[in-house]
Amino acid sequence: MSLRPDEISALIKEQIKHYNDQIESKDVGTVMTVGDGVSVVHGLDDAMLGELLLFPNDVYGMVMNLEEDSVGAVLLGNEGTIKEGDEVKRTGKIIEVPVGDGLLGRVVNPLGQPIDGQGEIKYTKTRPIERVASGVMTRKSVDQPLQTGITSIDAIIPIGRGQRELIIGDRQTGKTAIAIDTILNQKGQDIYCIYVAIGQKNSTVAQIVEKLRKGGAMDYTTIVSAGASELAPVQYIAPYAGVAMAEEWLFEGKDVLIVYDDLSKHAVAYRTVSLLLKRPPGREAYPGDVFYLHSRLLERACRLNEENGGGSITALHIIETQAGDISAYIPTNVISITDGQIFLQQDLFNAGFRPAIDTGLSVSRVGSSAQIKAMKQVSGSLKLELAQFAEMQAFAQFGSDLDAATKATLDHGEKVREVLKQAQYSPRSVEEQVISLFALKNGFTKKIPVNKVSSFINELYVDIETHHENIIEDIHTNKMISDDLSNQMKDVMKAFVEQFLKVNKEG
Repeated sequence: MSLRPDEISALIKEQIKHYNDQIESKDVGTVMTVGDGVSVVHGLDDAMLGELLLFPNDVYGMVMNLEEDSVGAVLLGNEGTIKEGDEVKRTGKIIEVPVGDGLLGRVVNPLGQPIDGQGEIKYTKTRPIERVASGVMTRKSVDQPLQTGITSIDAIIPIGRGQRELIIGDRQTGKTAIAIDTILNQKGQDIYCIYVAIGQKNSTVAQIVEKLRKGGAMDYTTIVSAGASELAPVQYIAPYAGVAMAEEWLFEGKDVLIVYDDLSKHAVAYRTVSLLLKRPPGREAYPGDVFYLHSRLLERACRLNEENGGGSITALHIIETQAGDISAYIPTNVISITDGQIFLQQDLFNAGFRPAIDTGLSVSRVGSSAQIKAMKQVSGSLKLELAQFAEMQAFAQFGSDLDAATKATLDHGEKVREVLKQAQYSPRSVEEQVISLFALKNGFTKKIPVNKVSSFINELYVDIETHHENIIEDIHTNKMISDDLSNQMKDVMKAFVEQFLKVNKEG
């Protein structure tokens, strides 16, 4: 067989003519194992922590473990379509969520996709869910109140814009109720709200949405829901997605309130993910970095200084305790990160004192700097009065003969509690709170029987609202009680007490 050079050269020339010189580089790996929402992928040497990977059938995963010869990824979709040997591609991106005013009034999942059946969300911008918290030099101290509408909180444990306040207590003690009341009370306050539901039943979230819609609060609220049926990785990213949405408004110089309900379930979801990724367990089987899980989230709540827009994110995060044990691992971790806690007690709740706030164990580390002057004037001694009442009450159980001073303290303490009692979904304005506490402080409830105190306070406010509107206007405008206003309020209340006693005697 003879080789003809001209044929060979013609063949080579033909092949060169059709040669495509585009070099395609793909960073791909292979699925080694998959199961329980976790996959180990071989071959992605340059993958980054937190990066999104694309699995077959448009299922995304997030890199969470970087091993020597493989990466561990958690799946954010159905794993049923993925099998060993499948090809996995890097995307070079980390998880981003849509942000902006288009999210107001909507219910979305942690990836920012609508789950309320109201069509697509209009947005022009996205933000990565992970971000390093604002630095010290960009911040400002908290000095503006965020009114919750709940007297016992606004008077004794005040919350300021930019604060992180923990709501802690056993299940069914009214933790979510406080958060929802606070969102309802932001109507007309120019504050955007985000409610992040982690591991909640879908029926519970639907009830909350309905309650907010009825109260007209959905106009300024976004709900991020990672239901109990969602995969653990989806529950894990939910609060970070929520705070990324909040940060868009923060940097526009607006005030935002974000509720995380609750971080106990968030820690459990992270523990699930970590154990499946074969990370070494620590105390209570939580991984060693569970503190960082919440500290990096809560540090993103802040108040920025004027040079950086002056916006704020206030975080109300919820932790569920077991049998009132606030010394467990996750509660102590979160308490050490926050600017105070509102502790709800089962015994108070069962006794009918609601909201069941234990004023002894609750604290605000921002304190009276987050109150208007009028509130400071009337609420200064409340915490002490309640503490004395609790002490006397315990003592009075054993002694039958009580002196007049002890009886007076007990009577006053009971009336303070009556004034602080408040029905759910009925937030009070700051003016109403100031008037009720002024009446209490200046002894106008002394002659009123304990069982009539609540109706007395309500009727007093209605009377002032109807016949002495200037008092409410003065408190609203000047945010303090001047001597003239104090004298006027005393005269009005004195006349009202006589009228109230006369009517109730006749009745």
